[in-house]
Amino acid sequence: MNSNRKAFLDMIATSEGTIGHGDNGYNVDVGGKLFQGYADHPRILVKLSPVLKSTAAGRYQLLSKYFDYYKKLLKLPDFSPDSQDAIAIQQIRECKALADVDEGRFDMAVQKCAHIWASLPGAGYNQHENKLEDLRAAYIEAGGVVA
Repeated sequence: MNSNRKAFLDMIATSEGTIGHGDNGYNVDVGGKLFQGYADHPRILVKLSPVLKSTAAGRYQLLSKYFDYYKKLLKLPDFSPDSQDAIAIQQIRECKALADVDEGRFDMAVQKCAHIWASLPGAGYNQHENKLEDLRAAYIEAGGVVA
């Protein structure tokens, strides 16, 4: 994986609040608790508010229903860190942002991926969104290069 892709994944984990927790975010559920094992998505429904429930888990806070889809699509054996990274890269690819990531067009890549990760600026899910300049700083700190 090239350095811009790795830095972009680190930025997403920073934005989602998982980096540095547990196994560097790979075993964190949406409520911040750690889950055990990577044989499968933990499939824990967490009540975040009276109206918001989620099964998001892992470094990139993937919902269980999307894990099932990507596991089949990418022929993944489990919910391991490698599988989680592969899914995140696939999601970035599907947003048509992978070339932007590779070529350092950070702002454009974030804009294209905002509908996937609620914490990215412009996501519009009525959840906390991080500031683009803070995420750009995290990306650069992780070794990413901005064009």
